[in-house]
Amino acid sequence: MDITVIGQGSVLAAPDILRLHAGVEVRRTSAAEAFAAVRAAAARLAEALRREGIAADDVTTVELSLGPEYANYPEVAAYRAVQGVEVVVRDLSRADHVIDTVAGVGEEARLNGVAFERSDPAAALAEARVRAFRDAAAKAAQYAELAGRPLGRVTEVSEDFTAPPRPMARMAANFAADSEASISPGRQSLTVTVRLGYDFA
Repeated sequence: MDITVIGQGSVLAAPDILRLHAGVEVRRTSAAEAFAAVRAAAARLAEALRREGIAADDVTTVELSLGPEYANYPEVAAYRAVQGVEVVVRDLSRADHVIDTVAGVGEEARLNGVAFERSDPAAALAEARVRAFRDAAAKAAQYAELAGRPLGRVTEVSEDFTAPPRPMARMAANFAADSEASISPGRQSLTVTVRLGYDFA
């Protein structure tokens, strides 16, 4: 192997899935009361999501906590209980409506953020690979020309895929939905880096 080059190819793809991080939070004077209240609120949330057509498999419990809050340690002021879920919204046109539904559960409702992703990035990645390979091949051809030697066959191909970040857009703890289409997925960049090795002919 006489030439090694790195090529990159990127494709912009529109996300088609929303991951909503939500939940319920309560404070009560006893741990038992707090836990019972948060479980009841979580059940209301689950039922509201079910009525909105969110499949049970698309709701995952990601947090369950119970603990004291102190006014002046060791004096306990209250017990705080939290149950959080990740909700997968597969129809982005209904994203705002699902968020409104969570907020409508009551004062216990919490909205902690959203993240977008592409459910099937295969086609976008295939195009990114084409662009990455062409980029690397063009560099190899230029180096061969600069070296004054004919470019030979490819002897090595390796790939590195850079997954797009899943930024968590933070949301107010107590959410008041007073506008339409407030959620914008934008577009994500899928990037493939390819390493090519060539022989000189």
